[in-house]
Amino acid sequence: MAHDSLSTTVVVPDDAKELARLAKLFPVRDGETAWTAREVRDVADELAADVDRLSQELASADAELSDLLRNSGDGAGDDQADSGSSALEREQELTLVNNTRDMLGQTQHALARISAGTFATCESCGKAIGKARLQAFPRATLCVECKQREERR
Repeated sequence: MAHDSLSTTVVVPDDAKELARLAKLFPVRDGETAWTAREVRDVADELAADVDRLSQELASADAELSDLLRNSGDGAGDDQADSGSSALEREQELTLVNNTRDMLGQTQHALARISAGTFATCESCGKAIGKARLQAFPRATLCVECKQREERR
């Protein structure tokens, strides 16, 4: 496969004591309760399921793109409208492949952050990302303030 760098498997510990130890490392914002081993397990399970799903989607999209590219060289009898339509279809499939690959990478990064004990810590300022934010979007790597600052650039 062309995306070997994304095929890295991150294993989050199953051991309840290790999950509890990791959960204690994850900061929370004022007013939030501390992470529990169960909450960490739930987020990790969701991310692992996403890795499986996205890997399958990526393989399928890669195959579809390969077929489109293989068939694009033919076109001797195509009129301009057919050629334009084929080019648009290839472009859309390429965008889908790239978006899926990015999402897979973000998901694997989130799992790696759980295993490393850095999950829930903003990669920009080092403060808590926020438990509620991560439960809604576990791929988040920035707190709301840093994300807003990034989007203004």
